[in-house]
Amino acid sequence: MGFGGSAQSMITILKNNKNMLSERRNKKHSLTGYKTTNTEFKIGEASPQVLREIRERLQKEQRSKRRKILILFGLIMSLILLVFIYFY
Repeated sequence: MGFGGSAQSMITILKNNKNMLSERRNKKHSLTGYKTTNTEFKIGEASPQVLREIRERLQKEQRSKRRKILILFGLIMSLILLVFIYFY
């Protein structure tokens, strides 16, 4: 039957995904992921104070990201609600 290029494209994509599967599994559990540089942590380098500062900085960044996401979500939901009320 005449499937044209769509069936062949689908077969090629599936074959490429299958070939990449082993590569993804190998890099899944590494610290670096798909990056080319290695990240190494040496034991005993960081003092408890430095670790506390890092933890506080990360928590502050996470709070900031969460706040931005909630504000954006609120704006989008209010716009959807206004459009729904206007056209209902």
